This record gives sequence, structure tokens and C-alpha cells, in this order.
Amino acid sequence: MPPRSVGRRRLANRVVTAGAWTAGAIGVFVLGWIVTTVVVRGIGAWNVAFFTQLPPNGTDTGGGLANCIIGTLVITFGAAIVGLPLGFFGAIYLSEFGRAGRVATGIRAVTNIVLGVPSIIAGMFAYAILVLPSHHFSGFSASLALAFIMLPVMTRTAEDVLNLVPNELRESALAMGVPRWKATLGVVVKAARGGLITGAILAVVRVAGETAPLLFTALSSQYWMSGLFGNSGYFGGPTPNLTKEIFDLSGQPYPHLVQLAWGGALLIIVAVLGVNVLTRLLFQRGKEW
Repeated sequence: MPPRSVGRRRLANRVVTAGAWTAGAIGVFVLGWIVTTVVVRGIGAWNVAFFTQLPPNGTDTGGGLANCIIGTLVITFGAAIVGLPLGFFGAIYLSEFGRAGRVATGIRAVTNIVLGVPSIIAGMFAYAILVLPSHHFSGFSASLALAFIMLPVMTRTAEDVLNLVPNELRESALAMGVPRWKATLGVVVKAARGGLITGAILAVVRVAGETAPLLFTALSSQYWMSGLFGNSGYFGGPTPNLTKEIFDLSGQPYPHLVQLAWGGALLIIVAVLGVNVLTRLLFQRGKEW
């Protein structure tokens, strides 16, 4: 087969480069368009009342999403407590102990399947095993539904990151007589901590804007959370949350309610971006120390 001419190879390189730049520019433009639209329409809703008051009723003006902000933080925190540690230790088993074993292969297959399951299925699952038996919605059931979504994301990302750690580090630690578990946690995990943090962020971001699971679990509430139990408690009843409230407000015929929905969407974007940037900065500072 005769080699291609230098001119043809240069032309192919230019075409591929131009295509890559074009695709990247389109992606950045669309993303910027979305963010700009949310900022322009939602920034007007941000005031003291937005962060301190309950949502307005009907045609009432003013109000805010303070209860929904608190509810979302509690639900997401509960999901992270369950999903992130399970995903982390599952990844350690798959990359360090299970490897190519039958159990590990089966876990990977199930994880890959769950990754492609629509989020509404997780909500229906939590609804069937928690909401129906207890005869009421709750933030706890929402946290478990989101943890179910978070778990495979954390597991697969963390496993891929751990597999990138050179085997020489493991062998060096074991050659010095360090127990396997201590070498894994003290050497391998430490070497991969940047990627593990990124995986945790990806898992949290994956569930931060979910609405479908909350329709079957937390539902929503126009009132403050009443602690752990009660009509609007974490375990005892419908729990306020941002995504469900945005869904409800966006369909209202009143402009001030729609603007509140845009303000809630802007808050989610800013929160996700802020957590991402802050974590990166802290990690970089930690490496300098």
C-alpha cells in the first residue's frame, strides 16, 4: 500500500483540527447561552427575601425559596453520606482485591447497567420500598433514591482512577512489610486522591439537579422542615426541595413566580460550580503544602 503524500496528511490534519475546534466552539457557545439566559432571568429574584422567606402563595408577591434551599442541602447531604462511602469502598474492592474475579466482574456489569437506568426508576424503587410501606413521602426516601444514582457514578469513576496508580507503588509498600489494607489506604488512595475527589464531585453534581426521583419520594412542601420527624420532617413527611419547587413554579401563570423558578435554577448552577471550583482550589493548595 503506497504511503499517502505529505499534502494529503496535512490536509487531513487540518480538517480534523478544524472539526474539533468547531465542535468545541459550538459546545461552549451553547453552554454559555444557557448559563447567560439563566443568569439574566434569575438574578432579579435574588434578594434577602429569596434566601430567608417561604415561597409565596398564589398571587402574593415577594417570598423566597429558603425552605427549599435547606431541604435540598439536607437531602443531598444524606445521599452523599450513603452513596459516596459505598462507592469508594466498592471501587477499592474492584481495583485492589476483586480485580478479575467473578464477583468483581458481576459487580462491574451491574454497575454499568445501573449507570444507564433513568433516574425516575430510582424514584419508583424508593417509592415502592419506603414511601408505600410508610404511607408518606419523606426526605429520607429521596436521599436513598439519589444515593442509588450516585453509587455507580462514584464506583466506576473511583475504580478507573485507582487503576491509574502505578503497580510499583503497591509493590514497594508491600515489599516493606506493610499490610495490604494499609498499603491501599495509605499509598494507593493517597496517590489517587485528586481523582477520587473529582469522582465524588461528579457523583454529587449528577444528583444535584434531579427532579424525577423527588416526585416519588420527597414530593415538596411550602413550609419549613420540622426537624427529623413531623409533617415536613426528614423522615416524617414531604420535604421541600429546589428542583421540585422550580418544576412547580415554572408552570405558573404569574411572572414573579416564574422569576423565582429562574432564581432557583441560577442558585443550583452557582452552587455546583462553586463547589467544583472550591474543591479544586483546596486540593491545589493541599498539594503545595
